Amino acid sequence: MRAAAGRPRCPPSDAGPPGAGAPVTAFDDLLLALTWAAVAVLAVAGALSASRKQLDPVGFMLVACLCAFGGGTVRDVILNQPVFWLNVPGMVGLAAGLALLVFFTAHLVERRFVVLLWADAVGLGLFAVLGAEVAQRAGATPWVAVLMGTITATAGGMLRDIICAEMPLILRREIYATAAALGAAVFVVLQGAGAGRTVAVSIGILVGFGARAAAILTGWSLPTYRARPGRDYPDQR
Repeated sequence: MRAAAGRPRCPPSDAGPPGAGAPVTAFDDLLLALTWAAVAVLAVAGALSASRKQLDPVGFMLVACLCAFGGGTVRDVILNQPVFWLNVPGMVGLAAGLALLVFFTAHLVERRFVVLLWADAVGLGLFAVLGAEVAQRAGATPWVAVLMGTITATAGGMLRDIICAEMPLILRREIYATAAALGAAVFVVLQGAGAGRTVAVSIGILVGFGARAAAILTGWSLPTYRARPGRDYPDQR
């Protein structure tokens, strides 16, 4: 079956369609466009990580795809639904193409790590809300939807960092997973309060990205554990 616009029906927000034979709505098209955008920016972030490790073109494409698709894949497996990029194969081509583009142009970019952080922040804001929306559509409770949004936004970056032998951002003191959870939670709360879907998506994305952007610009971070001397206990014998 083909949509009215003359293109193949594609799953909105990297999820399956809301119902068998359901028509593609303008909101579905918006979610799909945002998903493509999230895949693109996270593929660039992954390729920039590969450039910092001086990998070959295959390594660039592998890291880019892990970063772009890892979070959504983990989410779909947990929710027991089809993996989103298998239904939209063009996304893999986009991620691979952007990885090769970065391979040939990364040397032109100064302060690549800064660009990586900002690309990752955009992808985090987008996928946090898109992941929560997918979970809601699958019938998840609000808390599970927030968790799925957080996983969608951060798991790909974690896989990227592990492959590139870096401490994952999610394990550092930076506000990272917290920003994703905040964006997903705002979306879920607005949905529950009866806000329009487009409004809820837009505000959730802005909040998630805004929280991460503020952390990048100001250095906000969470407290870390500080080692303390062990306590001496009296002999109990």
